[in-house]
Amino acid sequence: MSEPILEQDEERPVRALSARWDRALAVAAFLVALLVLKQVFRPFAQGGQFYLVVFLAVTLPLVFLSYGRSADPGPLDWVLALLAFLAGAYPLAGFDAFLDRQGQLSTPDVIAGTVLLLLILEAARRTTGWVLPVVCVAFIAFAYYGGYLPPSWAISHAGVDFAQIVNGFFNDATGFYGTPLDVAATYIVLFTIYGAVLNASGAGTFFVDISFSLFRRSRTAPGRTAATAGFLLGTVSGSGTATTVSLGAVTWPMLRKAGYSKENAGGLLAASGIGAILSPPTMGAAAFIIAEYLRVSYLDVLVWAILPTLLYYLGIALAVEIDARRFGARPVDVEAPRAWTVLRRGGHHFLSLGVIVVFLVLDVPVYSAVVYATGVAALFALSSDLRGWSRLVATSLAVGVRGALPVIAVCAAAGVITSTVTKTGLGQALASALVDLASAVSSNPAVVLAVTAVLAAVAVSVLGLAVPVTASFVISWVVVGPALVELGVAPAEAAMFIFYYAVLSEVTPPTALAAVAGAAVTGGDVVRTMWRTWRYTLPAFLVPLAFVLTDNGSNLLLHGTLLDALWVFAVSALGVAALAVATGGWLVRRAGVAERALCVPAALALLYPDPRSVAIGAAFLFAATVVHVLVNRKENRDA
Repeated sequence: MSEPILEQDEERPVRALSARWDRALAVAAFLVALLVLKQVFRPFAQGGQFYLVVFLAVTLPLVFLSYGRSADPGPLDWVLALLAFLAGAYPLAGFDAFLDRQGQLSTPDVIAGTVLLLLILEAARRTTGWVLPVVCVAFIAFAYYGGYLPPSWAISHAGVDFAQIVNGFFNDATGFYGTPLDVAATYIVLFTIYGAVLNASGAGTFFVDISFSLFRRSRTAPGRTAATAGFLLGTVSGSGTATTVSLGAVTWPMLRKAGYSKENAGGLLAASGIGAILSPPTMGAAAFIIAEYLRVSYLDVLVWAILPTLLYYLGIALAVEIDARRFGARPVDVEAPRAWTVLRRGGHHFLSLGVIVVFLVLDVPVYSAVVYATGVAALFALSSDLRGWSRLVATSLAVGVRGALPVIAVCAAAGVITSTVTKTGLGQALASALVDLASAVSSNPAVVLAVTAVLAAVAVSVLGLAVPVTASFVISWVVVGPALVELGVAPAEAAMFIFYYAVLSEVTPPTALAAVAGAAVTGGDVVRTMWRTWRYTLPAFLVPLAFVLTDNGSNLLLHGTLLDALWVFAVSALGVAALAVATGGWLVRRAGVAERALCVPAALALLYPDPRSVAIGAAFLFAATVVHVLVNRKENRDA
């Protein structure tokens, strides 16, 4: 994992540590990496929760030492790190007895749990900002003061004693040591280690080189190169913002030479970077949480993402083609070897990605598969200098753990929300309120589902403006997920729907963190860059609605036959193309207002994969094409 990726992960910069402290923390992170690898092959006999307690106790202190305003850790940071270790390790002193006290914690238990709660909130603040801790405090207040709410309110409840609230966080499977932290400790940290090793072996450079060599000289080559490199670089980074920064460093000069404006280039970079989180085989952290929540294999989640990923990049590719023609992009000579030469020299970097997929197909647990893939990547970095190679691997292990620290803090904080929702029944109450609101619009079941889906999409997107993707997904899953399931949406479709909107919140104005990163690279206007990014990614905002609105839409997740999936994909691709014409203003030549206006209903109808809707959409698209041909003939005659 390159330095820009590490610094931008989860949108909060790490300390600019001095060499001495950087080495010290690298050693500590390396030891944590050994613990994680040990758990894969020789799990603790006391069980998974014991491991999670140990994992949080040794990683939470690293957050306070790695994140802060000062360059090096100060006295307060050391005090917080020590408290984090003591409070985190507290359950280990008599672990079985601690579990036996579930529901009846002693006073020292409550004190230790409260201290750990405050430290987790502070860790989340340091890594992601104030919003997530404030949301967690609001949930805690709701749990404690719920008895004071008017009984007529759907969300009112009897109130929960503070000791029981802490018990839910500290000694319950839905709290700190729940599914989010389990995913972070079991999967995410291993994938960040894998990404670090893969990048250290030269994969990042190879992915950029192969992207440059594939397209070489044409006016659309710069845009295609940026999109392809963004997709490939995403395999070594779980952060869309980080990928945007790393991608921009190597492709912005080429885009500038091609004639891209600062805002267009920044939008393309942000859209390409975010797409990496949505794309298999190494998707964002929330994808692992989906697998755990639904009790399916990670391979299933990867399969579900294939067709939506193709549609996402189809939208970017069409936008690139349109932009190159609309503003007259210039061909750029890129000094790069031929694709075959680059592939011959570095094609082995694809093998470790293939190892993950093959092992998942063979039903090898994902945590084992990624460790084997990491080993393959490390072997390809092997050189005659064994000491240098050992140092490279050790450094990569440390970088991987340090890169996962923000996600670990977020996942631990997410336990506050999931525990509160479980104890108070808030999720079901809010889900019912959402359905009731949609039912007030119409009694037609299809309309109720459509309104609920739109409201849910807006809710997830707005929530994602303030909190990281992982937290956004967890909160939305316990609040929005039940509403969709209540209306007959399958859990898989509901989970992927929420996942996509949680990720896309990073390109949603007015915050659009990935777009901000793109503007920072190019020096463009931030607001205009946000809207350019939104235009590039607009198909991705509409395609998830197809997952939940019709039975045919679920075929985009490959839930039906292959023939059904291909039919729905082809129809959706036409919808994406119509949307590209409407937003880009180009068909065969520059499209006028009439053609663009006709393409809007065409796109919306085609992205609702019902036979009648498809027929209507096809008619609108045909009409747009006819108008375009007639207008161009008239212009040619007049010329």
